[in-house]
Amino acid sequence: MKKFQANLLPLLIGSLPVDDHSEAIELVLECTPQIPLWVQLPVHKEERMIDQFMPGMPGIASLKDKTFINSAGDNFETELLQFYEEYMAVTDGAADRDKSRFVLDETVAGGFFTFMERVKRLSEPPVAVKGQSTGPFTFCASVNDENGMAIFYNEQIRDAAVKLIAQKAGWQAKKMAEFGCPVILFFDEPGLTGFGSSAFISITREEVAACFEEVIEAVHAEGGFAGVHVCANADWSLILESAADIVSFDAYSFFEKFLLYPEQIKNFLASGRILAWGIIPTLRAEDIEKENVDSIVANWDEKVSQLEKLGISRAKIVTQSLITPSCGTGSLSLEHAKKVLRMTKEVSDILKEKYKI
Repeated sequence: MKKFQANLLPLLIGSLPVDDHSEAIELVLECTPQIPLWVQLPVHKEERMIDQFMPGMPGIASLKDKTFINSAGDNFETELLQFYEEYMAVTDGAADRDKSRFVLDETVAGGFFTFMERVKRLSEPPVAVKGQSTGPFTFCASVNDENGMAIFYNEQIRDAAVKLIAQKAGWQAKKMAEFGCPVILFFDEPGLTGFGSSAFISITREEVAACFEEVIEAVHAEGGFAGVHVCANADWSLILESAADIVSFDAYSFFEKFLLYPEQIKNFLASGRILAWGIIPTLRAEDIEKENVDSIVANWDEKVSQLEKLGISRAKIVTQSLITPSCGTGSLSLEHAKKVLRMTKEVSDILKEKYKI
C-alpha cells in the first residue's frame, strides 16, 4: 500500500443534504481538498445506504415499495448460481469486473462518477482519495428475506451479499487508484450499534469478524486502506481487533464508551494504524449550533490527554489521527451541514499549526 500519514488531516463521512453532485463535490473540495471523497445524496432514494449497494443481489423483489430478497421465488436458485458463476469468473480473471454486476453505476452512484471526472481535472493529485460502502453487517442486518427475516441469518444469502460488497469495494479502490495517490475506503456500519443486543442475540462475534475480513481483504488486494465507521456506540474490540487500517468513531458523543477498550486502542495505535476522530458533532442540531472551532479544539485536546494516560504518546496520536465529523451530514439542514464541513477544515488547520505538521 502507498504510504499515508494521517497528520490531523480533515476527512468527511459520505453524505450531504444537496441534490446535485457537482455542487456536492465543490463543497468537498472547498473544505477537504487534501482528501476529497465522492458524495452520497440521500435525497435521492437510490443513493440511500442500503439501496445504493443492493443492485447485483440474487433474488431482489419488491412489494408495496419494500425491497427484499425472495429466496422462495421460482428463479432464486438459478439467480444464485448465476451470481456465483460470475463471481468466480471475475475473481479468476476470466471475466472483466468492469462489465460485471460488481460495479457501481451512475443510476445509483452518480457522485462517484462526478468525483472521478472532477479529480482528474485537479492541477495536482490530492494527498489521498476516499470512497465508502455500506458495511457488510449493516447491509445484511437491514435487508430482509420474504419472511421479514434479516438475510444475515441465511448463511447462503449472507455470503453472496458480503461477496457483492467486497467486490464493489475492491472495484472502487482500483478505480480511484488511477489518481496515483493512496486510496481510503470506509465501510459504514451504523448497524453495529445493535450487535450484542437482544435483536441480534444469535449472531456470533466470529460471524461478524469473518464478514469484515472478507471486505477488508478486497480493499487491501487493490492496495487501498480500509476503514470502519460507526457513528454511535459499538463493541469497539471487534473493530479494533480487525484488519481495518482506520477506525472512525464518534469522539464527540461516545468517547467515554470508546475508552472502555484501552488495550485494544493501544495495540491498534502501536501497529501504526489510524484513528478518525468524529469530533465535529452531527447528531443534534443544538450541538452544531453551540460549538465553535475553539471549543472543539479544546475538546479534542482534553480527550487526547485521556489517551495519553493509557501510555500512548501525544506525538503518536497526532501523526495517526484524522479529524472528521461524527457522521455524514445528509440528514442535516444545508446550513448546519456547511458549518460542520467548515469546522472540520478549521479544526484540522488549527491543530496542524499547533503541532507543526
